[in-house]
Amino acid sequence: MALDQAHLDYPQRRYGMDHDRYAWSMLTDRPALHWPGGKTLAVWVNVSLQHFPMNPSAKLKLPGSMTMPYPDLRHFTLRDYGNRVGIYRMLRAFDQFGIRPSFAINAELALRYPALAATILARGDEWLGHSWSMDTPHAGGLDIDAERALVQRSLTTLRELSGQAVRGWLSPGKLQSPNTPELLKAEGIEYCADWVNDELPYRFHTQAGDLWNLPLATEIEDRFVVMDNLHAEASWAEQVIDAFELLLAESRSQGGRLLTLSLHPWVMGQPHRIKHLEAVLAHISASSEVWQAAPGKIIDAFAAQQGASA
Repeated sequence: MALDQAHLDYPQRRYGMDHDRYAWSMLTDRPALHWPGGKTLAVWVNVSLQHFPMNPSAKLKLPGSMTMPYPDLRHFTLRDYGNRVGIYRMLRAFDQFGIRPSFAINAELALRYPALAATILARGDEWLGHSWSMDTPHAGGLDIDAERALVQRSLTTLRELSGQAVRGWLSPGKLQSPNTPELLKAEGIEYCADWVNDELPYRFHTQAGDLWNLPLATEIEDRFVVMDNLHAEASWAEQVIDAFELLLAESRSQGGRLLTLSLHPWVMGQPHRIKHLEAVLAHISASSEVWQAAPGKIIDAFAAQQGASA
């Protein structure tokens, strides 16, 4: 029996995108972008500071979550190592090469590690919302009122502790429910880093108003390359530097480009890996064509060059 015609009709089918979240836009067709100071390549380095409960209760397990029967001390203590040891090794590397990262922070971690929160706060670096913990996924099936309360609790805690506006958001695992963008915008979030389908920011529509999506690359993320793809640390560094060099070359002839680098203290803060992070930071800091900046400043510089329909 033939399908009813209604099954073949899709009112959103059209040229470009089949939804209204963002406009159809090819990178090569956009006007040339210009970064402050005549720099051609912007670089955003983000560190995720995360709390992984030893006995997670969420049905959906996020990347890096406990995988063995409770108590999963093997994996819990490795992540804990990042917040006790690895992060401080990374901070010394950032300072050595003049890199100012941002920090996406689980609100529960900021409460559990007050000394670490105070260290990050004293640096003056930008904080991003990173939900409550790595056991609070934002995904399909999450009740909208429960998610609203989760977003509010997380942002209120981080804003009170940091004294910052906390303008940005990175969802754990880069997951979103259908309601996440609206809830973020309603709570004063200006940019989100969950969607990785571009290399430059773009306007993201919500019923509460527009957000900026600021893509935080997955393909050169330390955890993804080293832990998921099982590549050597030296290979990770080579891949990051390759991406840097290609984007720098494009930026010279095609307009401003953006390199984003996602890091985790329990991964790159290890003594056998830190030299590879240092090699990447040294390579970035050696270029006079780089504008290394916080994500909020990148969004401000980008937004100032965009028209109302961008």
